[in-house]
Amino acid sequence: MSQNHFTLRFPLNMREDAKALAEQLPPLMPGLFQAADTIGTIHSSRFTILDEKTLLFLGDFDGEFGELMADLAKLAGPVFDAIFQHVDDPPATPVANNANAFVEWTAKHLLQAATLFSAYPDVTVKVIKALATAAGVTGGGKQLPFLVILPIKSSLAYIEVQLLLRARSHKTQKDLAMVGTPHFAQFVPLGKNRVGFFTVYDGSFDEYIADFTKYIGQVFDLIFKFTKTLRPHHAESISRSY
Repeated sequence: MSQNHFTLRFPLNMREDAKALAEQLPPLMPGLFQAADTIGTIHSSRFTILDEKTLLFLGDFDGEFGELMADLAKLAGPVFDAIFQHVDDPPATPVANNANAFVEWTAKHLLQAATLFSAYPDVTVKVIKALATAAGVTGGGKQLPFLVILPIKSSLAYIEVQLLLRARSHKTQKDLAMVGTPHFAQFVPLGKNRVGFFTVYDGSFDEYIADFTKYIGQVFDLIFKFTKTLRPHHAESISRSY
């Protein structure tokens, strides 16, 4: 599988920092998008505020994590310089001049997924772009993120959910393939008894949810036995797909 996924956790200093980043990040995204286009290995990426003290950065990419982080440090350093002003115990800045420190910091703050899915696991960004160009595809469609945070009842239930997700990972991947519209999907344990379900998909939301419920409702039926009675939180994100 040439493709990989990352979920990076940025621990914020204070509640006010989450609000500040929600305002500061959107104007910085063109710089990040340009860097990602130059790097040429990122399929999709998005920032999302998990809670008042946590920012997440998610991405689907080709190759090795350390190499990608080094490239982002060199080409998108100002984006992360702005973020680290709000982060507890950040690495040395400016990031562009301290790439090794940035790579080490991100490796320590990387969250491991319990389930990973890709609709085309062996196809790189470069191949996809080449095929699209050859076929005359001009990007008329649109890929959208769907991010859901599931609150788990207890620490013990949190462990049980992780074991369940890892045990049925292959079945979940097959079910997601049957839906037909997800490009990527991950179940990621987020700490504090929370599990994130993050996807990138095509088409209308209503059709996606209908197909999703039909083919992958079973895994959520299992997870909901361990979740609180509160409604799952649908996280907003700043995203880009390639």
